[in-house]
Amino acid sequence: MTHTPHPLSEKHAQTLAEARAALAARSFYSRYPESPSPRVYGEDAASHGRSAFEGLLGEGFPGLGDQPTDGSFAGSEVSPYGPRLRVRYPRLDVDAAVAAAQAAMPAWRDAGPLTRAAVCVEVVDAINKRSFEIANAVMHTTGQPFVMAFQAAGPHAQDRALESVVAALVEQERVPESVVWEKPAKDAPIRMQKDYRIVPRGIALVIGCNTFPTWNGYPGMFASLATGNPVIVKPHPRAVLPLALSVALARSVLREAGFDPALVQLAAEDDGEGLARELAERPEVAIIDYTGGPGFGAWLEREAAGSGKLVYTEKAGVNSIVVDSTDNLRGVLGNLAFSLTLYSGQMCTTPQNIYVPREGIDTDEGHLSFADFGERLGGAIGRLNGDDAKAVELLGATVNEDVRARAGALEALASRVGGSLVLDSRAVNHPTYPDAVVRTPGLVAVDVADDTAYTQECFGPVTFLIATDSTEQSLERMRDTIREHGAMTAAVYSTSEKVLDQARDAAADAGVALSENLTGQVFVNQTAAFSDYHGTGANPAANAAYVDAAFVANRFRVVTSRRHV
Repeated sequence: MTHTPHPLSEKHAQTLAEARAALAARSFYSRYPESPSPRVYGEDAASHGRSAFEGLLGEGFPGLGDQPTDGSFAGSEVSPYGPRLRVRYPRLDVDAAVAAAQAAMPAWRDAGPLTRAAVCVEVVDAINKRSFEIANAVMHTTGQPFVMAFQAAGPHAQDRALESVVAALVEQERVPESVVWEKPAKDAPIRMQKDYRIVPRGIALVIGCNTFPTWNGYPGMFASLATGNPVIVKPHPRAVLPLALSVALARSVLREAGFDPALVQLAAEDDGEGLARELAERPEVAIIDYTGGPGFGAWLEREAAGSGKLVYTEKAGVNSIVVDSTDNLRGVLGNLAFSLTLYSGQMCTTPQNIYVPREGIDTDEGHLSFADFGERLGGAIGRLNGDDAKAVELLGATVNEDVRARAGALEALASRVGGSLVLDSRAVNHPTYPDAVVRTPGLVAVDVADDTAYTQECFGPVTFLIATDSTEQSLERMRDTIREHGAMTAAVYSTSEKVLDQARDAAADAGVALSENLTGQVFVNQTAAFSDYHGTGANPAANAAYVDAAFVANRFRVVTSRRHV
């Protein structure tokens, strides 16, 4: 069918063209500046964002007033920095919400891929204008330090959203709208007009996580929306506000663009209510995006996917680093210390297992034994986090009691697994938020044979230094543990091209992205939109990647109409 151009298509034509080119080249591209500097976002942007966030506290959340509700409210968020947010969200009337989403779908479907993409860009632009407000919301629901919350939950998440939109557009544009098909025949060719129509799969469900609600929530949300599917966003009960703001902005833009805001709805709940499972079991829900623990993720992959739904998951893994040798020991130690410190290790990409030969490694500062390397790494972590006031700007606050309990009992953990404590996790006093529980990274040394600890995710500021017989064994254990237990990231440090080649093969066998010899301002737990794939979908940690063609192409189907000419 022929699609009428929407004014937003022209407005965002250049952005879509630039993003298409970047996606094809896997080159650097960022529409949204990552610096929170007043020179970038304006002198008053930070204070206005803080005031807007504070204005939401203790109130009923605005912007969702026309969603169907059952008349009750949810809202039990407590900042990891201490204060209770006391924001109240209208609970969704699920039956009415599903009906509203289905009613909104035909007009959105018939608008066509380009209009949908342009409207989605307008939504992301609107979100970007509220980056400081969202950063405060993320900080006080996840425990991220403010600058990280601004960057990761703001511009970096927004770039991932745009990447999803453009990847979806590219896949839809592979299908022509109309062709004249001609088959040679004896008397006269057979000619047919064939029209191809992109149709959505149905209602999409996004199940958010506590630690990165926007960064992990936006890819699925915008991939589904751009391919014509209405979206119900079900945030984690302890991190509702960032996604509530995002949904409210999306609904406002959709309305202004002439579409039904029921295309995006928020389903808030309190802890333990089980709304995610209820929504996942709805027959109208065709697509599910999930980030979170492996238990419910495995249930979704088994039960929901088994019933014919598309299920995209990111769960848990054992991110691994192999240390063989280096010609820049100071750079290795600094890079690792930062990677382990950032957000107290509460990232799905933070290294957990560091494999080091028990005989030690060669460096530009001489040979280091296994114990020497552990001591030097512990010293680098200690120096980075030595000043409490500076450390909290990297560490943030611990997000839940499980993380706090693990960090506070590393000596017992080391004893239980037959290891030794190399560096304990230190409690840090936050100068602004005295109720925040802040912990530095800890290091536990274990032998490669004692695998009861390091073969399961130990989320938070806990890293295992694993003594192996050789680098070959290190690579073998990295490969095998990732194959069995999954990982989002892996890294290697070596001056040997042979070892680097072996590491690449091990990473390919395990299905994990590999970073090599990172010693500068790029870290293993960070990825760049439009260039780096986040996850591979090739090991148990995740069955999908942000953002490859497989992440977007199956969210729509193609229906053909044909007739003789």
